[in-house]
Amino acid sequence: MAPSVERLQLPGPAGTLEALIETPQNAAAAAFGVICHPHPVYGGTLDNKVVYMLARTFQELGLPTIRFNFRGVGASEGAFDNGIGETDDVLAVIAHGRERWPRAALWLAGFSFGGAVAIRAAVTAKPARLVTVAPAINRVDLSGAMLPNCPWLIVQGDADELVNAHEVLEWARRLPHPPDVTVLPGVDHFFHRRLHELQNAVLAFADKPSLEKQKPG
Repeated sequence: MAPSVERLQLPGPAGTLEALIETPQNAAAAAFGVICHPHPVYGGTLDNKVVYMLARTFQELGLPTIRFNFRGVGASEGAFDNGIGETDDVLAVIAHGRERWPRAALWLAGFSFGGAVAIRAAVTAKPARLVTVAPAINRVDLSGAMLPNCPWLIVQGDADELVNAHEVLEWARRLPHPPDVTVLPGVDHFFHRRLHELQNAVLAFADKPSLEKQKPG
């Protein structure tokens, strides 16, 4: 069955943020997901197909999800702020989720620009899980920033024309706590006709026995 859908405006640091909460029929709220969209300047919105797939995958695991538009996108107020203000936007959305589901763990995810913003936000938000898809590590300033120390998955296509796969893999390898990395051969930036492989990678990460399970049920 399709999840129930709520469209609402959440308070944000630069004005209201347009958000979409989707709650699956089997939700137990042991965890909730927040998903960050790609670059606002280049057309990224909460309706991006990779963002949608991440949300749908979390919902299949029984998690309610929040997709939202960064400041200056759609009905969200404010203006683009190079990933700095957008990090504050994510934290505001997470705060709403924690107020709504106070005993639930946070699963944080993001795609491209949103993946890099999610990395920045994770240090403060301390998610139970972090999933970043083709994180645009050169589009958002991560220099000097503390990096998350939680179960973390990077999914990267090796034919990505916008985010250099080699640079992402080398950057991840050098981290003090390297994340799990899944490289998908022949996959481009937007996972054209390969979204099911992204979904499978996230499901496999969620089911890893070495990780503390947060999956409802």
